[in-house]
Amino acid sequence: LCVFTHGLKPRARLGNMVDRSHINNWLTDMDGVLWHEGKPIPGAPELIKKWTDAGTAFLVLTNNSIYTPRDLAARLQAGGLNIPEERIYTSALATADFIKSQLPGGKAFVIGEAGLTTAMHEIGYVMTEVNPDYVVLGETRNLSFDALTKAVRLINKGARFIATNPDVTGPSNEGPIPATGSVAALITAATGKTPYIVGKPNPMMFRSAMRKIDVHSKDTAMIGDRMDTDIVAGIEAGLHTILVRTGISDDAEIARYPFRPTEILNSVAD
Repeated sequence: LCVFTHGLKPRARLGNMVDRSHINNWLTDMDGVLWHEGKPIPGAPELIKKWTDAGTAFLVLTNNSIYTPRDLAARLQAGGLNIPEERIYTSALATADFIKSQLPGGKAFVIGEAGLTTAMHEIGYVMTEVNPDYVVLGETRNLSFDALTKAVRLINKGARFIATNPDVTGPSNEGPIPATGSVAALITAATGKTPYIVGKPNPMMFRSAMRKIDVHSKDTAMIGDRMDTDIVAGIEAGLHTILVRTGISDDAEIARYPFRPTEILNSVAD
């Protein structure tokens, strides 16, 4: 065990100090762990190749609901990271899986991009503005006042409110931009209804991911770069958790939380 003393910065645990012999399957975040600003993080291509060559069960998870897994795989491959589309699991897919389990063959009013609308079509849902069962909100770069107005009115009429993820901002080359959580807050303010959020930090996304590759939490690990999404959801899902420092979590950020990952490493290269 690693001891964290009050007032001292938490130190990274060395990989050889932690027993991973029981870990056969892997879940990993994408941005900040494998990928950053259009390029693979050093060690990521080698890790993915190692898992692929060994036939290891793994999934790459992302709260980004804009792109389909095929689109993401193509974008990653163009940058030098070869991840098959069937190894990518987005919050849009997790949301569609959840909605299908709740009400198969229903109707939804969807605010989002191709990643979300494609996922909803693939579960047999009808996209409609007339008496939908759900209003489903995902990441979008084409938000309109008309769509917001329809969402508010449909929720007020009884449609259930679902959001793919809680992120209030997202990254861009020019700086942070409003994301799903910000739009959800606007709709909540107008309706008084808060959405059920499917993506991280909801551990349901991890459980859905494990079902997708038919593995169990007892021998599965999660690699992430955020304490407030990846690590807390991994802990709640019963996974071995590994925090890497290549994303947003530094020692000061780690120390803010009352929980700890199983391991803290510098990067996936470790």
